[in-house]
Amino acid sequence: MSEQKKAAALISGGLDSMLAAKVVMEQGVHVEGINFFTGFCVEGHTHAIRSKDKAKPKRNNSLWVAEQLGIKLHIIDIIEEYKQVLLNPRHGYGAHMNPCLDCKIFMVDKARQWIAENGFDFIITGEVIGQRPMSQRRQTMPIVARESGAGDLLLRPLCALNLPETLPERQGWVKRDLLHDFSGRSRKPQMALAEKYGFDDYAQPAGGCCFLTDEHYSVKLVDLWKARGKRDYDLDDVMLLKVGRHIRPNPDFKLIIAREEGENRFLQGYRKQFISMEAVSHRGPLTLIDGSPSSEDLNLAARITARYGQGRDAQQVEVKVLDKDQERLLKVKPLSVDEIPEAWHV
Repeated sequence: MSEQKKAAALISGGLDSMLAAKVVMEQGVHVEGINFFTGFCVEGHTHAIRSKDKAKPKRNNSLWVAEQLGIKLHIIDIIEEYKQVLLNPRHGYGAHMNPCLDCKIFMVDKARQWIAENGFDFIITGEVIGQRPMSQRRQTMPIVARESGAGDLLLRPLCALNLPETLPERQGWVKRDLLHDFSGRSRKPQMALAEKYGFDDYAQPAGGCCFLTDEHYSVKLVDLWKARGKRDYDLDDVMLLKVGRHIRPNPDFKLIIAREEGENRFLQGYRKQFISMEAVSHRGPLTLIDGSPSSEDLNLAARITARYGQGRDAQQVEVKVLDKDQERLLKVKPLSVDEIPEAWHV
């Protein structure tokens, strides 16, 4: 009997990667999943933080997909390595701060290294021609294969019939006529295939899982770099940009104001890293201050904090300020909504 071939599937947690892995598994190939953690993913933790997302599954979709498929999943932390992809993308950015083509090349390259180190034979991705404007076009797919070094070890089962044969097909490890010819942005073929396989619960098709494709998040990231005078970040920065209302009255400081109780609880975990403030005379949000505010700035921040609490219409609100275990009380008049210019909102 011939030796069973082994493939590593890039599992994002979405429908496409789940289907791509399943298509190959159906041909008797041993498949294991790889998920690369950059910190910029939308799912899981953000759904758990916000009350408004309470109906959404509180799960890591990549782990959940692996469970549905019955395969092992390797989660690989690439936060530090990924910085160079985001900060210096050779192929540039998409509509926002998303370096999608460089990101795909990087991840396929990492998968190529992984299969060489672990005795696997080829790589699977859930890419579909024409589905994404930057990284999944007919012109860019050969670039991913070439610049990642994967070459024809990279199999895209959902659109393989629209592409030249790869090594797994030529060698008979998979049968080409059992692969697919999906193309374009419609997800109807994928949803039909999901129904065939009995998958009735999966991440929202076309939803994506990267905050860098979000306009508002990208603006906040660029604002952070501008304020600090350098293009760098850490995981705490990544997380805090996902949460709260961000207001920058001047270049020296920014407020991160919780918008609901779930965000309030989350921001509590960062109180020792920032100056924090919250109203004590009226119910209101927790606010973190990022930067180097003056006493005048703190007074303004307190007035803004009071504006977003239940004392917004009061003549005076008492706001507690905590800075390096030093606590003091400010008595301020809340700003009106007209006194908070749109330009302050990041």
